[in-house]
Amino acid sequence: MKKFVMAAIGGTLAGAVLTTQVAGPLLAQNAERNTNVYEQLDLFGDVFERIRSQYVEDVDEADLIEAAINGMLISLDPHSSYLPPDDAEDMRVQTRGSFGGLGIEVTQEEGFVKVVSPMDGTPADAAGVQSGDFITHVDGEGLLGLTLDEAVELMRGPVGSEIIITVVREGVDEPFDVSIIRDTIKLTAATARSVGNTIVLRVTTFNDQTYPNMSDGLAREVETLGGIDNVEGFVLDLRNNPGGLLNQAIAVSDAFLESGEIVSTRGRNPEESDRVNAREGDLAQGLPIVVLINGGSASASEIVAGALQDHRRAIVVGTKSFGKGSVQTVMPMRGSGAMRLTTARYYTPSGRSIQALGVSPDIVVQQPPRQPVSDDAEENPAHQRTEADLRGSLNNDSLSEDEIRQIESEREAAEEAAKLRKDDFQLSYAVDLLKGLSTITPAQ
Repeated sequence: MKKFVMAAIGGTLAGAVLTTQVAGPLLAQNAERNTNVYEQLDLFGDVFERIRSQYVEDVDEADLIEAAINGMLISLDPHSSYLPPDDAEDMRVQTRGSFGGLGIEVTQEEGFVKVVSPMDGTPADAAGVQSGDFITHVDGEGLLGLTLDEAVELMRGPVGSEIIITVVREGVDEPFDVSIIRDTIKLTAATARSVGNTIVLRVTTFNDQTYPNMSDGLAREVETLGGIDNVEGFVLDLRNNPGGLLNQAIAVSDAFLESGEIVSTRGRNPEESDRVNAREGDLAQGLPIVVLINGGSASASEIVAGALQDHRRAIVVGTKSFGKGSVQTVMPMRGSGAMRLTTARYYTPSGRSIQALGVSPDIVVQQPPRQPVSDDAEENPAHQRTEADLRGSLNNDSLSEDEIRQIESEREAAEEAAKLRKDDFQLSYAVDLLKGLSTITPAQ
């Protein structure tokens, strides 16, 4: 027993010595690190005072400090930034679905302003701005060297005023100017329409109205087609959708999943991690789904596409998405401003991060560039003569009038499909794919 007690005491003493030996250097390192931080803060104060007293012109101290804060944030990643009071209010308004501007989502890449995507029906969309365009000048003023917020500020202006942006586009030899008239951007977050017996759900952004818009439109189109039994499938069009609210991405994903994980987020500390699972209920009632994505599909769009792809609930068609796999938290700051800080990465149900990689489609389908149509071709469309055009041709006596009308209706549907193929090849491919699946998949 004495030996055991002595051994225990010896172990305690050894542990105490070891703890002291390990803790000592750690405490010293922390103290040294704190000293370095204080020295750097003193250096910042010295630079600040030198600028105030010796710069060639008077400067606004508040502007200096705001620029320093923003510089600290944008040095972290392209999505962290400081939002002055006006910008913070603009962001809050935008998530409610109405704001003023051009209608483009932009990011910064190696100092250049890059268009993530133009928003449907906005001035930028109407002017032909495309995903992947680089904006180099605004009204002749160069953007290189400006922060993203400073560049965006140059693009702002009164509704109805003109702005000229200079664009560099891949495949175009020279930069070119695009004239845009600023307008109030009122977004319908999601719309629904029928193409034949396929319901197309177009989601342009993820704001407070996205899930209500989508679910209401889906129910309306199902009713128009005479019930779910008459629906061949659904196309969820997320092309050029720059993202938005995480909770809306979760709601849209949950709308088509019966169970399982939708997305997980992992922060710096393990306790900051989170996992969201789907609840029972599928608005599509098990019918096949095709998700359309492209290089303008980012953030929340990628969460939806990744979740439906990992669960094999949808076929993803199009081109690789943008690859923004981080979560930003907007934190109110004193003075009505806000800080947008990257706080986590998100992961699809299979555990993959799409940061900088994007979602790869199951079927790669490029959107061919639109070919200009000559006026002569529009005025004089080619007409193929058939037997029915011949004078005195015999009637078809094997079909009833109802059967003939059915054949003509099917022919009109085929012609509409051909027109869609010309106007939007990716969407046409998705519709054709669903039509093929409906012939081999029994109705649910």
